[in-house]
Amino acid sequence: MMVVSLPGGGGPVGALVLLRAAGAEPFSEDEETFARVFAARAGAALDTARLRTEHAAVAELLTQDVLPPELRRIDGVEYAGGHRAAHGELEVGGDFFDISPAAEDGGETHVVLGDVCGKGLEAAVLTGKIRSTLRALHLVEPDHRRLLRVLNSALLSTRHSRFATLVLASVSRRGDTVALRLTSAGHPPPLIVRLDGSVDAAPTHGTLVGALPEVTADTHRTTLRPGEACLLYSDGVTEARGGPLGTEQFGEERLRAALSEYAGKPPEAMAERVQILVAEWLGGRRHDDMALMVIAAPRTGGDGRRPGADR
Repeated sequence: MMVVSLPGGGGPVGALVLLRAAGAEPFSEDEETFARVFAARAGAALDTARLRTEHAAVAELLTQDVLPPELRRIDGVEYAGGHRAAHGELEVGGDFFDISPAAEDGGETHVVLGDVCGKGLEAAVLTGKIRSTLRALHLVEPDHRRLLRVLNSALLSTRHSRFATLVLASVSRRGDTVALRLTSAGHPPPLIVRLDGSVDAAPTHGTLVGALPEVTADTHRTTLRPGEACLLYSDGVTEARGGPLGTEQFGEERLRAALSEYAGKPPEAMAERVQILVAEWLGGRRHDDMALMVIAAPRTGGDGRRPGADR
């Protein structure tokens, strides 16, 4: 019998046991050397497999925490969205969106769509922190600029060196219309889609959070009439490279054209159309994280239902 330890990074991961029939020649020195070399390689392979399994379990746990919430009609306002992580081993991206329903009737529903620098587990951890922090802050601070300053201070006080861009939206139903407060913090400004097919960028600009001691931001107020919509999106959508040569960006012009074509349609159709066009443009090529959310005023009266829709 020969027993050889299978070495791993943190200690033995098992043992290799070799047996010979009774009366056989003992193992030679060359055979023992070969067994030790084989055991070292087998131990390294097993240790790597164990680590990959642990990383996958951690990634799955983090992913469950940072996955976009299920969007639906909230307080008479319609929402739809899409999220696609960059190609990678763990499929955990830095782009995210979240929604916090109003705490009471007549209040505002708060929406955030953001892009954390980088991707992978560290970006996912920071994404989770930003989402949980914003959910808490929305309960006590309705002003977007003050909220961003508090969030910026919180991020600067951590050991993370990453930063994030965000766009905030506070949404409230006003009869048949939807009132919006929109604030960009280093993020592409939201696009407003009117019923006549015109698409305008909300005039809001600001600095990113988590990098500078002070943040500045402008808040824009607008109103969506029945059938109109607002698109929040990350730059992974417009910067997706594809086309005939695979080097041209999808760009804001194509995005605006897609939104104009689907003006007045349900937000689910608008979000799906944009995602399909971007996927076709990529043609299976590698891409950055992408996220988008559509906020829409229903094309009906006071109960917030589309014709034939269930409550």
